[in-house]
Amino acid sequence: MTTALVQDYMTPQPITVQEDAAIADAIKLMEDHQIRGLPVLDHQNTLVGLVSEADLIVRQAPLEPPLYLTFLGSVIYFESPESFHHHLKKTLGQQVKDVMSDRPFTIKATAPISEAAQLIVKHHISRLPVLDGENNLVGIITRHDLMRALHP
Repeated sequence: MTTALVQDYMTPQPITVQEDAAIADAIKLMEDHQIRGLPVLDHQNTLVGLVSEADLIVRQAPLEPPLYLTFLGSVIYFESPESFHHHLKKTLGQQVKDVMSDRPFTIKATAPISEAAQLIVKHHISRLPVLDGENNLVGIITRHDLMRALHP
């Protein structure tokens, strides 16, 4: 029995978006193609991130500054100010690069399907860009694709 590979279940030639595209363009692509996330490419067609529904929905969430306490002239934060700045950037951003998740987890097309499942479960993600031997984007594999792999 042969081991199932990522390339056997991935969606080849995924729909992508450029990093400097308007957020509205990414939303339209996702709605038109009924997909929940897009690989983001730079002008050399190199993968630079992923934009997902979660990255876009955060724009609708209320922006709450981090809780802090002033004590003897010092500010003590109860939450990370960095997460507030990250949320602020996503809320005010106008381009895909402002809201995308950068440095996405990826997988090679020739990797076993079990490795894709392990990455998706371990990192609580919904999709993995699939790369060839030269690190070119050749596909995307999602939780739904992994479910198909379970069916004989």
